[in-house]
Amino acid sequence: MNADTNLGLQARQKIRAGQAPGPTAGLARGNVQANLVILPAEHAADFHRFCQGNPKPCPVLAISQPGSPALPTLGQDIDLRTDLPRYRVWVDGKLVDEPTEISALWRDDLVAFAIGCSFSFEEALIEDGLELRHQTEQCNVSMYRTSIPAASAGPFQGPLVVSMRPFNGADAIRAVQITSRFPAVHGAPVHLGDPSRIGIADISKPDYGDAVSIRDGEMPVFWACGVPPQAALQAAKLPLVITHAPGCMLVTDLRNSTLSTF
Repeated sequence: MNADTNLGLQARQKIRAGQAPGPTAGLARGNVQANLVILPAEHAADFHRFCQGNPKPCPVLAISQPGSPALPTLGQDIDLRTDLPRYRVWVDGKLVDEPTEISALWRDDLVAFAIGCSFSFEEALIEDGLELRHQTEQCNVSMYRTSIPAASAGPFQGPLVVSMRPFNGADAIRAVQITSRFPAVHGAPVHLGDPSRIGIADISKPDYGDAVSIRDGEMPVFWACGVPPQAALQAAKLPLVITHAPGCMLVTDLRNSTLSTF
């Protein structure tokens, strides 16, 4: 895959130096950003099977070697201990800390998973002139737990979680066409229209993120999102898991255009 090392590397260097402390949206525009899950090697095979069984919410971009903080296929000089603005540390399924670097927590048995995120397909939607309501209203995307179970693997299980973006009919069709080209970052929607069909009782009350307005003539369009891995990890109550903090992604050297399948 082609790479633009300058944009990604420069962004990571700023983050590493504490010069980009906030969410990574807008950094290295056009570059792929990834969710991060770090867990002990003894659980890595089961988590990998969980991701393989749930490719829409958990599209794996890269897996590290045990004990290595590098992901060479995603970028030059990546150091997973320092290159995200903020992390989340989970102990026995409970959030215990949100540090800005995790060098002191790093161990020789840790394995990292980089998982595709919706930033990549959102950029493609914007480039095609489609409005993203959560960006217009300057809030987080709406996310909902559904009645659709994720495929389980070992200790990892839980419901499918979806993110929602409202569109009119013509734009919804275009959004399906565009996001279908990006299976590595959630791909096509999993549902359009009536939210009760997937177990969502009240569209105005998301389980995660913020509610957005749905205008007359618009329908909700639902994509699988990256929350299920974190929910499954919490439910598994592993002794240690490290993830990205919301909005604080790993900026890679890959370009979003390289993830398009056609």
